[in-house]
Amino acid sequence: MLIEKKKELTMEEIVNRVQEIPPFPQTVMRIIELTNDPKSGAKDLEAEIMKDQGLTTQVLKLANSAFYRGRRNIDTVVDASVLLGFSAIQSMVLATVVGSVMDRELPGYALEKEALWKQSQISAIMTRTIAKKVKYKKPDQAYTAGLLRDIGKVILDKFVQESYEEIYNLVENEGKSFIVAEEMVLGFHHGQIGAKIAEQWNLPEELVEVIACHHNPAVAFVNPELVAITHISDSLVMMMGIHIGIDGLAYEFFSDSVRLLNLDDTILSEIMSEVADIISKDDILLEL
Repeated sequence: MLIEKKKELTMEEIVNRVQEIPPFPQTVMRIIELTNDPKSGAKDLEAEIMKDQGLTTQVLKLANSAFYRGRRNIDTVVDASVLLGFSAIQSMVLATVVGSVMDRELPGYALEKEALWKQSQISAIMTRTIAKKVKYKKPDQAYTAGLLRDIGKVILDKFVQESYEEIYNLVENEGKSFIVAEEMVLGFHHGQIGAKIAEQWNLPEELVEVIACHHNPAVAFVNPELVAITHISDSLVMMMGIHIGIDGLAYEFFSDSVRLLNLDDTILSEIMSEVADIISKDDILLEL
């Protein structure tokens, strides 16, 4: 009974803390609307982005990174919109604005300052790379999914820190995965909390589902393919040992996701090698 009361109080606190996460600025919300509107043109998008000089600079910096650009230099937002597409612009804008939320130290997850942000950027690159490999129709949506999949850790960190011994005992002595132990002790896990943040930001249902289910892709029903891509990406980032944090030491991998996407060990190794090459050559992606 005492445990139940503790969970109820904690959930109330967490809901309040989710509400404290600032909504996207109005300019960003307008950009997201424009990129989702088939009637919008490149000039409309440029006019909105250029209201924020810092955002304009970051978008053009990303557009000219080796990750996005072809052989042609991109000098204007219109060029970026035409050459890369609206979905890519939306991904760049989201990458630029969420950094301030995700760059903090998270001691509950053993992540130093900026570690979650850098890991999330690499996960986004990995997710987009996998999406292109399996010919997923929206690779830039996959980039956003990889970027935001662990946003819930920002809120849950304080509570994981306070309950660390209980969670660690379940992982170390009972063989539970970290996210299962997280839910057993707290009554919820960081994916579920992250989904609440995504809903507050009015993100599409597909992205809300990815954040909620990326540790358990079997329960996805809105877009199982996107959730599988993100789950595999998350797993590969953990295998590469990139800012894995304490929860990466007890990560449960669902091989059904690999079968769903018709991948194999050889292709997964190629993907990891390709991503390692991208991040070694393109520091811009990690400097936002």
